[in-house]
Formats: sequence, C-alpha cells, structure tokens
Amino acid sequence: MSGRCIRPARPEDLGAIMAVLDAAKGIMRASGNTGQWVGGYPSEEAILGDIAAGGGYVVADNGKPVGYFAFLPSPEPTYGKIYGGEWLDDALPYHVVHRIGSYPEVHGVFASIMDWCFEADPNIRIDTHRDNLIMQHNILKHGFSYCGIILLASGDERLAYQKIKAGKE
Repeated sequence: MSGRCIRPARPEDLGAIMAVLDAAKGIMRASGNTGQWVGGYPSEEAILGDIAAGGGYVVADNGKPVGYFAFLPSPEPTYGKIYGGEWLDDALPYHVVHRIGSYPEVHGVFASIMDWCFEADPNIRIDTHRDNLIMQHNILKHGFSYCGIILLASGDERLAYQKIKAGKE
C-alpha cells in the first residue's frame, strides 16, 4: 500500500475511472449483486458531474488509478426521507460517499477512502444496494451504523448508514 494517494479526479482520468468502475461491476456480479449499477450507471456523465462539482476522487497506487469515489457535501436529496429508522443526527452537515469502486486485486481501498473522508468531515453517510454484501461488510467493519432505507430518485431502495467520528482517534 506504500505509494497510495487520494487526489481530485480530472477529466483526463475518465478512461481510467471507467475501467475501475467496470472492474467493480465485475466484482458485484461475481458476488451475486446483479441489480446495482445497471443500465449504464455510473455513466461518464455522472463521473464528469462529480469532477465538475469538485467531489470526484481517484485512489492511486504509485500514480496508477486503482479506485474511485465521489465525496459530496450535504444535503443529499435522496436522504431527506428515511424509512424504518432514522439518521444518527439529522441536523449536522455531513458528506456522502457514492460510487466507490476498485480493482479486485487491489486491497485496502475502502479503508484508505474512509480514512481520507473522516479527515475531511467527521460526519459521513453512505448507502448501498441490499445485494451488495461486500459493501455492507466494509461499511459495518468501519463502524457505520445502519439507519434505515432511503429511496433513490428512480424509486429503488438502498440501505443507509451513518458514522459520526468523535474527535481525533
């Protein structure tokens, strides 16, 4: 993991980012998650939107992109209503992490992303598909609490989580 860095994504990274996300789709499909990231999602337009908003990030090992994620400030429109639970705190500003992907042979990317994100904001929300057991495992392993179900703009449900990190650990 030496030589790993996280940096803002640039439009010229788009090809490398899409390759990472395609590999992540392969991981999903191989683990039985066939309902997430379908129909061309995440699209090049979505990634360019993250980049334009200043929220697209590349995880690089020795300069080579091996992961991608979006880190965007609140409010997240789909988090306005939560079903079957509640957010840990619904008043504080937060960041949301979306579109995490990495190559299957590269390990520790989720941990690197979370370490970086919690340095930027102690209040993070994240969601994932019910069939994405790998992501659920990583989310819970990193201390997030399950908060309930949110609905995407499409009406699809996602399991929603939040972690508020107290001070410096």
